[in-house]
Amino acid sequence: MTLIVNLPDELEAVLLAHGQGTSADRLAQRVLEQVLTAPAAHPGTPFETGRGMLAQYGPAPSAAEIDANRVDMFRGFAEDFR
Repeated sequence: MTLIVNLPDELEAVLLAHGQGTSADRLAQRVLEQVLTAPAAHPGTPFETGRGMLAQYGPAPSAAEIDANRVDMFRGFAEDFR
């Protein structure tokens, strides 16, 4: 397959600098191979969300519970600085 990619001059300079003597075609081919084969490197590995990581701790507190805890925590705060 032939693929034509138009790069801005600054990206072309970066591409050639990273190539270190490798042709731009070969370097672009290697980058595409890495990007396109990366998901296949770990097939079946599920993504874990923050919600999934914390599920073992049960449901999150409600806004009312958070407010009540905040009031309790800061009761008497800074009373010694009068």
